[in-house]
Amino acid sequence: MGRPGSHFNALCILNVRCDNARVWQPTNSQWWALLVVALLIVAAWPPADDRSLAMKFVNWAVDPADRLPTLPPPYGPGEGDDLEAVNAHDLQTRMYDELHDKGGWTRMRLELKVAEDPFNAATERQLLVAVGVIAAFVVWRFGTRDERRRT
Repeated sequence: MGRPGSHFNALCILNVRCDNARVWQPTNSQWWALLVVALLIVAAWPPADDRSLAMKFVNWAVDPADRLPTLPPPYGPGEGDDLEAVNAHDLQTRMYDELHDKGGWTRMRLELKVAEDPFNAATERQLLVAVGVIAAFVVWRFGTRDERRRT
């Protein structure tokens, strides 16, 4: 049995592993790698009916002052008969098209302002969990290789 107060004491009482086998501990760089992957997963995790935090940041970053126009939605029922609504819709569409035709960075900003997550929420969550599991496995495997080289 282990000494009273030792961390192996409870395990020895339960007749579970009583030797002083070393348990793998990540190095500082491995902890940082795991932290970065975890933060990326949190940022990219999509809520049920909205965009992920990362995508919201991208939408904001390309137009922080909210000055770029967006394409207006299609006319609703009865809106096509209202002359003021049609003129406002056409003006917004013209402003968008003029900037979009400039191409380059302006076109990219217009597209990123309204961009959504690349997959539906369920698929994206499954991919993010897979990335987290693979990252943890890779960090663990590289950690065990480093320990074998040192001994």
